[in-house]
Amino acid sequence: MKMDIHEILRKLPHRYPIILVDRVLEVVPGERIVALKNVSMNEPYFMGHFPGHPVMPGVLIIESLAQACALLTYVTLQPKEGDGTLFYFAGIDAARFKRPVMPGDQLRLEAEMGRVKRGVGKFTGRAIVDGNIVAEAEMMCAMRNTSEAA
Repeated sequence: MKMDIHEILRKLPHRYPIILVDRVLEVVPGERIVALKNVSMNEPYFMGHFPGHPVMPGVLIIESLAQACALLTYVTLQPKEGDGTLFYFAGIDAARFKRPVMPGDQLRLEAEMGRVKRGVGKFTGRAIVDGNIVAEAEMMCAMRNTSEAA
């Protein structure tokens, strides 16, 4: 299964400037996802991180991975669109950054789903540029219904 940006926007609540997945190349429900984030000089954070030497903040690389994990969870658990279901980033362990990500890079976001229990999924993810791992982490994503929280 593949997803373009329109399908991604139907599944994730994120919008500019925080939508950090541009395309899904492959998703196998309950198993894995491969997605892309094109890193452009037009990203708003490059104005201050760092002037003269733009580097994508590590937390945004991890957020890109978390959004890919949310998409995998969505496809796996299949909530109804528009029912108030959100996927929250619930935890991170063993995050490592191997090299800077700069404008013009394309992040290949790969994540595998571990177990899912009571709407909380565990994942192992890595961000890759030109075949080299630039970041990796273990993450958790929690599915919650916003209409029940009110």
